[in-house]
Amino acid sequence: MSFEFKHTYNISEEYKKRVAYFCMEFGIDQALKTYAGGLGFLAGSFMRSAFELQQNIVGIGIMWKYGYYNQGRKQDQTMDVLFEEKKYGFLKETKIKFSIKVAKHEVWVTALYLDPQIFKTVPIFFLTTDLPENDYLAKTISHRLYDANPETAIASAILLGEGGAKLLEEINWDPEIYHLNESHALPLAFYLYKKNKSISELKRKIVYTNHTPEESGNQKTNLALLDKMSYFCDIPISEIVAIAKTDEDKLDHTETALTFSNKKNAVSALHKKTLMSQCKNKESICDIISITNAQHFNYWHDQELYHHLKNEDYENLKIRKESLKLKLFEIVADQCGEIYDPNICTIIFAKRFAGYKRPDIFFHNMERFENLLTNKQRPVQIIWAGKPYPMDYNGIGVFDKIVDICNTHYNCAILVGYELKLSKILKEGADVWLNMPRLYHEASGTSGMAAAMNGAVNVGLPDGWFPEFAKDKINSFVVPPCDTTLPDHLQDDMDAESLYNLLEKEILPIYYDYPNRWQEIIRNGMKDIIPYFDSNRMAKEYYEKMYKP
Repeated sequence: MSFEFKHTYNISEEYKKRVAYFCMEFGIDQALKTYAGGLGFLAGSFMRSAFELQQNIVGIGIMWKYGYYNQGRKQDQTMDVLFEEKKYGFLKETKIKFSIKVAKHEVWVTALYLDPQIFKTVPIFFLTTDLPENDYLAKTISHRLYDANPETAIASAILLGEGGAKLLEEINWDPEIYHLNESHALPLAFYLYKKNKSISELKRKIVYTNHTPEESGNQKTNLALLDKMSYFCDIPISEIVAIAKTDEDKLDHTETALTFSNKKNAVSALHKKTLMSQCKNKESICDIISITNAQHFNYWHDQELYHHLKNEDYENLKIRKESLKLKLFEIVADQCGEIYDPNICTIIFAKRFAGYKRPDIFFHNMERFENLLTNKQRPVQIIWAGKPYPMDYNGIGVFDKIVDICNTHYNCAILVGYELKLSKILKEGADVWLNMPRLYHEASGTSGMAAAMNGAVNVGLPDGWFPEFAKDKINSFVVPPCDTTLPDHLQDDMDAESLYNLLEKEILPIYYDYPNRWQEIIRNGMKDIIPYFDSNRMAKEYYEKMYKP
């Protein structure tokens, strides 16, 4: 074998245990388009923290030939989707080749290697089927992240799970722990079970992190289809039903990952409660622990802001924040043709455009929306950004609706290209970072952490990570939640009313009438976000709580 693997940094004695971390997406750097959103941002932060702490971890992902997609605009400014081939000269070809089985056929796999020194991460291998030995259908397995074709998505899971396990065998690196970040790599468990025929051995080695309570994010797939696609590594369905403890004709991927795992973690304290309440096979699932997600402080924070904070130079901290707003406003002017004012309160909603995140929350009372936008005494500027799934026509429809509204309001803008680079600039330029999911639908929602690291004030419902951080009117503003037993449309209307009340009666008056108080809230948020919401804490807790027997 021409590729010899070993860590290029000295492993810390504290973190010697060998861990393979499987994730469908990694948000490492703007130049490496292997991510879609929050799951990738989280994985990227973990890979950077693990490098800083010198942990004995190897990342396993997929090299997506066309990435997630490039978000652009059509002629009328509405959203367009472009799948553009990506090239990465900084990745090393390993020349390793092996095969996996997909739909009873042999598919060839190789891996590209990300050296730790390039982006200061742990070593990461990216698998691909884009090889001349494969036919076109086999090549498409690693073409698009979260391909809308169900069979292609299943094949991608086989590539990540079985392919990742075989890659580790090829490089002679035997993990003591396999960490599944979400259930996408679940075929790994069936591959290991086929080798050892031992559920106890499986449970000894696998740990699992769940990132969403949403039904759409907790996949259920017909057993016959999975069998047809070779998802179970040729293990008979009757045996799968027995070991996965399913009495239906569908495999619940989340329940199965929970059943096969030694340790399972939710990504916030609130998410743990939600996840426990959703589990059906409680007798086969051990206690779920909570390790709250975090973001990598050294990557996300603005150094100059924290320099002024440390020196208690609050005037220059304010000046720096204004300069960061101007940096964002250059992008607004370039994309949307609007010149924004750094003295005006700037509200930002930026995240994946999923329905439960409610990017259209302002539009549930258009009269109050118009009043907010036309208030000359306490003016606002609103910026949206986010990438719906490329085949999520409801999400794209919301994006296009916002485009129409922005076309008739000079102080509204929606940006395209919400990736790592734009995400950082938005967080640096935000006065208010808005998070308004339907309550108990957000597992963690880490964007607000990085926003606080850049002097933005979080405003949101007490969901996900937020209750662990928020001190109402001290480091953030908490929107009073409504009755969650109500139908969704009524929840949306009531939460919109609560948001408007909070903006009009507290947030905007403090911003304009008590600027020193506003600056104090900014500083409190910057102080309180660290160290707990720095991913170094999360990486340590993985070893302390997840990877120990």
